[in-house]
Amino acid sequence: MSKPRALVIDDEPDICELLSLTLGRMGIETDVAGDVKGAKNRLAARSYDLCLTDMRLPDGDGLELVAWMQSKAPGVPVAVITAHGNIETAVQALKLGAFDFVSKPLDLQNLRNIVESALKLDDANGHPEARLLGKSAAMQQLREMIDRVARSQAPVHISGESGTGKELVARLIHDSGPRKDGPFVPVNCGAIPSELMESEFFGHRKGSFTGAVSDKTGLVQSANNGTLFLDEIADLPLAMQVKLLRVIQEQSVRPVGSSKEESVNVRFLSATHQDLGKLVRSGNFREDLYYRINVIELHVPALRERSDDILQLADHILERLSGSKNRLDESAKSALLRYAFPGNVRELENLLERAVTLCRDGTIRADDLAFRLGGSQTPPLHERPLSDLGDQLEGVQRQAIIDALDRARYNKTAAAKILGLTFRQLRYRIKKLGIE
Repeated sequence: MSKPRALVIDDEPDICELLSLTLGRMGIETDVAGDVKGAKNRLAARSYDLCLTDMRLPDGDGLELVAWMQSKAPGVPVAVITAHGNIETAVQALKLGAFDFVSKPLDLQNLRNIVESALKLDDANGHPEARLLGKSAAMQQLREMIDRVARSQAPVHISGESGTGKELVARLIHDSGPRKDGPFVPVNCGAIPSELMESEFFGHRKGSFTGAVSDKTGLVQSANNGTLFLDEIADLPLAMQVKLLRVIQEQSVRPVGSSKEESVNVRFLSATHQDLGKLVRSGNFREDLYYRINVIELHVPALRERSDDILQLADHILERLSGSKNRLDESAKSALLRYAFPGNVRELENLLERAVTLCRDGTIRADDLAFRLGGSQTPPLHERPLSDLGDQLEGVQRQAIIDALDRARYNKTAAAKILGLTFRQLRYRIKKLGIE
């Protein structure tokens, strides 16, 4: 096999020589261009596996070249070299389609990580985004965006209501990109007590605090060479937001009780069902962190916004739950299509799981589907017999607790916080409603 080839674009001979030597030791052949015009001529004349460009060039800038390459050389991953601390320009380059960025003075280990990830892009095939079911226009657009952002190393923020599948989207971005062989580490930010958050994220050294009986590896380090998915990032305390911002920018962490920083190579994905922009305006989320994690935003549509997919999803879920033993009759299909699904795909799964248990002869009818309050299938309270109200209200409480436990990954302390209850109140209600 021929060696991979890179194009280095910089008007400083020392930088070009350093990059050429570094890439050469990695078995990569290098061509050099000193300006935008020369780079375009070389990109038009032959194919490259990687492009590294400085931001400031004699006849233009790197941003212009990045934008040009998206249509003229779309298969070539391009990383930009920025002045130290110029995060705004780096973020702009990522939005235009740059694969990644490296700051001056050059950190050669960071540069090698970027180059290795770029060279893995051609091997990141298989398109696992096919697991994201749905033929609606909204889902087709989402799958296309996943395919595009998977090739980048830019932070991605995934927005959408609870139950829409934000973690699935994050996993697909990871599995479709060059980090697919590395770890995918999901963490629910709302499920970690604030006093343990720094230790959980960054790790700690033995003896650094009471109870630290041994060294502990943090979540960030566990995601090294892979992806860290920060679910419900809006729940992070402001003090932790400052520390996370530094980790994202510097790609290094300092464990609690350690005097040394550890370099990491991590891609950050985040998600929340809350409106981060609104939280920024109210002062509950840092604006600088918001812009750093929200370089690219993906919105996962609510189920009611893609009603064309409901029956396909239902058939897929039933197949997973029971093989081909259960089917929906026309009344059930009609009921599902009329329902608003406040709990989205997660609620659809819960509905069908219950219906499989209750249905007769393997046929699920409309009466077997226990819809939540607030959906279009549920009659208002004043129209129900009084004898039904107790059961209905218990059902609402049960579903609210199950949803909170699910969000908190079954951490009862965190679930109680979500519900506005004390731990003892939640434990009492779990026992009373027979949830456990």
